[in-house]
Amino acid sequence: MEQYDHRLKIFSCRGSYTFAQQVAEQLGTQLGDAELTVFSDGEFQPQFTESVRGATVFIVQSTNPPANNLFELLLMIDAARRASAYKVIAVIPYFGWARQDRKDKPRVSIGSKLVANMLTAAGCDRVMTCELHAAQIQGFFDIPVDHLWASSIFIPYIQSMNLENLSIASPDMGGAKKANVYAKNLGAQLIICHKDRSKANVVGSMTAIGEVQGRNVVIVDDMVDTAGTITKCADVLMERGALSVRAVCTHPILSGPAYERIYASSIKEFIVADTVPLRKDADNSIFTVLSMTGVFASVIDRIYHNEPVSDLFITS
Repeated sequence: MEQYDHRLKIFSCRGSYTFAQQVAEQLGTQLGDAELTVFSDGEFQPQFTESVRGATVFIVQSTNPPANNLFELLLMIDAARRASAYKVIAVIPYFGWARQDRKDKPRVSIGSKLVANMLTAAGCDRVMTCELHAAQIQGFFDIPVDHLWASSIFIPYIQSMNLENLSIASPDMGGAKKANVYAKNLGAQLIICHKDRSKANVVGSMTAIGEVQGRNVVIVDDMVDTAGTITKCADVLMERGALSVRAVCTHPILSGPAYERIYASSIKEFIVADTVPLRKDADNSIFTVLSMTGVFASVIDRIYHNEPVSDLFITS
C-alpha cells in the first residue's frame, strides 16, 4: 500500500497573495505553484502546476467581496481534492458574509451558513480564520474550525504606547465582550457606546457609557466597513472630553466613504491587521498595519504537526 509523506504545501488565491507569501516565508518555505486561466467572459479556472498528491494543502484567501474571492477559493479546494491531496485546509484571514449569521428579519438568507456548506461541499477538511463577526458561526461547520484572535498582536502594541489614563471603548453593545477582554488585559477602564441605526450602514444617534473626561481612549472593533459607527463614536468621545481617540480594527473592509470619514474624524491613529489589504493610497500617517502572518504561520505549523494552539491567543 502506498505511503504518503503528508508534506506541507501552501498556495494562495489572488486576493491574499501578499499575505500568503509572508506566511510561507515565516514557515521557511515558498508558495506552491498554481496558475489561473481567465476566459473572455470572466470565468476562471485554477490549476495546480505541481503535484499535491498526498500533501497537506493550505489554501489562503480572504472571502471579502467581490464574490469571485470566495468562488476562487472553492475552485482551488475542489482542484486540490481532485488532485488527491491528503488534507485540504482553507486559511481565511477574513471570513466574508459573516454578518449574515442569523435570520433577524423575514425572508432573508443566512449567508455565513451557506458559505460553510459550500466550503464543506468543495472538499475542505478544516477551516482556519480570524475573528469571526459572530463567534457562533463556528457551529455552522461540521469540520474543525480554528478561530484565531488578533488580540495577540494588538494588546502588546497598545501596551507599547504607554498611554496614561487609558480607556478601552466598544463602538456598540455587541462589541462589549471584546472590549472587556482588552480592558482586562490592559488594566484599563471600559467605555461602551450605544448606537441607534436607522438602516444598514447608517448610524443615527449615539451615546457613551463610562468615564470619558481626561482619558486616552482606544476603540476596538472586529471589522469596519463604511466607518460610520467608529468615526461617530470617536467624535462623541472627543466631545465628551477625551484627551485622544485611537481605533483598533482587525478587518479593515473600508468600503464606500470609509477613508474620507476616517480622515475627517477625531481618530488620531487607526491600527489595523493585514487580513484585508488597505487601499494603496491610504494615509500612512493615520494607518498603522500590524501583521497577523506570524500568528497564522505558527498555527499552521502546529496544526501540521498535530500540536495544540490554544496557548497562542489572548481571548479572556
